[in-house]
Amino acid sequence: MAVPKKKTSKGKRNQRHATWKSKAAIAAEKALSIGKSVLTGRAQGFVYPMNETEEESD
Repeated sequence: MAVPKKKTSKGKRNQRHATWKSKAAIAAEKALSIGKSVLTGRAQGFVYPMNETEEESD
């Protein structure tokens, strides 16, 4: 027969939650950094088109 598993402790639950939150915070910080570098024009890690149609029409 199926037997219920042991209850997860509050400490273990909080540890899992803290890990998830820290990963999300790191990802958000990287995204913000990439966004700032794109806006300043200093991005080197990827190709990003910068309004090429406006420059051609002038």
